[in-house]
Amino acid sequence: MPTLGDVQRLYEFIRRHPTWVDGFWALVLLGLSCMTAWSLEGIPGRHGWGAVGVSFVLCVVVALRRRMPEKMVLLAAATGLAQLVFDIGAVVADFALLVIIYTAAAIGARWASRLALGGGLCAATVAQIRWPQQEVTPAGQIAMALFQTVPFALAWVLGDSMRTRRAYFAQLEERASRLEKEREAQAKVAVAAERARIARELHDVVAHNVSVMVVQADGAAYVLDTAPDQAKKALATISSTGRQALAEMRRLLGVLRTGEHQEGGEYVPQPDVAQIKDLVEQCRGSGLSVDFRIEGTPRPLPSGVELTAYRIVQEALTNTRKHGGPDVGASVRLVYFDDGLGLLVEDDGKGAPQELYQEGGLDGQGHGLIGMRERVGMVGGTLDAGPRPGGGFRISALLPLKPAH
Repeated sequence: MPTLGDVQRLYEFIRRHPTWVDGFWALVLLGLSCMTAWSLEGIPGRHGWGAVGVSFVLCVVVALRRRMPEKMVLLAAATGLAQLVFDIGAVVADFALLVIIYTAAAIGARWASRLALGGGLCAATVAQIRWPQQEVTPAGQIAMALFQTVPFALAWVLGDSMRTRRAYFAQLEERASRLEKEREAQAKVAVAAERARIARELHDVVAHNVSVMVVQADGAAYVLDTAPDQAKKALATISSTGRQALAEMRRLLGVLRTGEHQEGGEYVPQPDVAQIKDLVEQCRGSGLSVDFRIEGTPRPLPSGVELTAYRIVQEALTNTRKHGGPDVGASVRLVYFDDGLGLLVEDDGKGAPQELYQEGGLDGQGHGLIGMRERVGMVGGTLDAGPRPGGGFRISALLPLKPAH
């Protein structure tokens, strides 16, 4: 007794070898046609050998219908015309006409599908005219012609429906494939954007904290013998700044390891506007004179706006220490508007070399201002940065509460 596995293997064989299946049914149809043709030998209007020849050609049409549907449509049409011309009446193999009409409508070219439909709709009527039945009234012959036309029309409709269904599923598969590729592309873009964001974060953390540590180390070395207490204070500042830098770098590297942002995780939260005051105090402790003012009524802001504001101030003060020269002073001004947050960071130093302004950055590699503009652009804000009249440098930013559309 066949098992389910045997049935499955048979089904897979049939799917892989459709022409063999068509050839099997063609042989069955040829056998039935030959038996019928020989039994009708000698009846007026029926030619046994002619019927066998027609049956053989139509069985070839069945066997090769899926390999070359357009050619088989033409062969079937020519065979039908030969039946009319040589007065070879209907045979069992004429069933192949229904099969080729369905095949042409399902997988054939459009011209072959239309030709098959036209031939199918005319076949029954032409047969009634060529071989009329004397005992049937004209109205009966018309009714018989219409009745015999219905199977041809249904065969074409079924085939055309299968064509439409295949096209629909092919469109769905193509769309699914396209969406999958788009998702992969979006994922790659998201990964690249995340890496760029982390690179900006690392740049800000390292550039700011290392510059503070360098300044404090130089100061400690200078006063080590004359003022040990100040040297100890500078070393304590270096230690705390280093720990803060390590904590932020661990947080950023943790994002890379887990693939998700860990705000408030095991390391430290994201910096916000409230921590700008601590940042200013840290700069003052490193010897930079900073005037810090807040205007307006402080209120909670979107996390992206708060982080952007903090990083802009951090980058600006780092650049002031690196490029401002000796005895430089800076001012930081935060202004709370109804619809956003304004930032103004200025210094009265000598500023960076002019070529760095042209490159669009102030970090020694031309990326500082670029990073600022990218941060401001992500929250839909505007940034204005450049030399200040009378000397020094100015950075002005406006961060809206809602991104611009």
